[in-house]
Amino acid sequence: MATGNLKKMGSIDAQLRLIAPGKVSEDDKLVEYDALLLDRFLDILQDLHGEEVREFVQECYEVAADYDGNRNTAKLEELGNMLTSLDPGDSIVVTKSFSNMLSLANLAEEVQIAYRRRIKKLKKGDFADEASATTESDIEETLKRLLQLNKTPEEVFDALKNQTVDLVLTAHPTQSVRRSLLQKFGRIRDCLTQLYAKDITPDDKQELDEALQREIQAAFRTDEIRRTPPTPQDEMRAGMSYFHETIWKGVPKFLRRVDTALKNIGINERVPYNAPLIQFSSWMGGDRDGNPRVTPEVTRDVCLLARMMAANLYFSQIEDLMFEMSMWRCNEELRVRAERQRCAKRDAKHYIEFWKQIPANEPYRAILGDVRDKLYNTRERARQLLSSGVSDIPEDAVFTSVDQFLEPLELCYRSLCDCTFQHKLMVFVMLMNLVDY
Repeated sequence: MATGNLKKMGSIDAQLRLIAPGKVSEDDKLVEYDALLLDRFLDILQDLHGEEVREFVQECYEVAADYDGNRNTAKLEELGNMLTSLDPGDSIVVTKSFSNMLSLANLAEEVQIAYRRRIKKLKKGDFADEASATTESDIEETLKRLLQLNKTPEEVFDALKNQTVDLVLTAHPTQSVRRSLLQKFGRIRDCLTQLYAKDITPDDKQELDEALQREIQAAFRTDEIRRTPPTPQDEMRAGMSYFHETIWKGVPKFLRRVDTALKNIGINERVPYNAPLIQFSSWMGGDRDGNPRVTPEVTRDVCLLARMMAANLYFSQIEDLMFEMSMWRCNEELRVRAERQRCAKRDAKHYIEFWKQIPANEPYRAILGDVRDKLYNTRERARQLLSSGVSDIPEDAVFTSVDQFLEPLELCYRSLCDCTFQHKLMVFVMLMNLVDY
């Protein structure tokens, strides 16, 4: 690979500051984030492909930055000549390098946006302009604006609890980035965020830096392109991954912020758990409007797959609730149900926790234990039907509707309310109302 004389900069950080000096402010961490990721990537590139490749990629980067700064067409022509001089093997390496550098720059910007949101110092002219401002509205600010428009707090609350935003996961594979890379990018984002925490120790910083380098290298050595077209079953797996990695954690946080925002405008009542502000629907595997790959058998498989994955997700959450809900005090309705179920319960050796008969003084665990049993059967029945088309688990031993799943959870919630317990079970019950398959 031929390279010209490389003009060395003091550091990548200094180079980035020269590219956009007017965009840098005291609270701007973007340059630091971008510089760190770029430095780590170039070090990895040198280790894998040699110093000559690193210098060529960095020189291309500098020429491109120079053109971006002053729009000198001579620089653009110089860049074109550099790239066309490459042989096919080197061109693939350089192209993949710039693709990864672009992804890392996007991750740096995402972390910067999150940082600004935390410190709440959005200033005009320091990346807070129209082109780069966040699109997320502050919930409390939105409610206060409604009050300024002469709406009463009660009117705002009534409108909020009587509306639902339905977000539909489509069957089209519009996400071009592979899940393998999305997960690695998520870990890079987490490492970058933790590296700049104020209370980080030197040992933690070194460990995070090493983890960051591992993830960057793993992403660079991962094929970015899907080599086979995704099937409807693949689309369902990808769609469910959003629930596991994002929605399941993000929605409860959003609901808590809504309750806090309502309290700050004078509403001391929570949004009812059975009034979903957001609902998620899906027609993955159901687009039978001319797609020849989606047959009745495919739709059946996708529904069973979704049921199996959902049951598995709920199963782990129910086990967590069983650990937390050790309280003995409950209302009479729950006590009667718990005693009846406890007497019919047998030891279940296939569970890791709570496999023996639950004591009489732990009624909530008795109720949730029955829920766990049915979730286990629901998951196993779906797995058997998916793999062989038949199942030895009877239908009355599984959940066949959301209402069946909600009923014992609502019973626990009513008992908690009667006994004046504050518990996150309400948020879990609200999550059950958000999914519509």
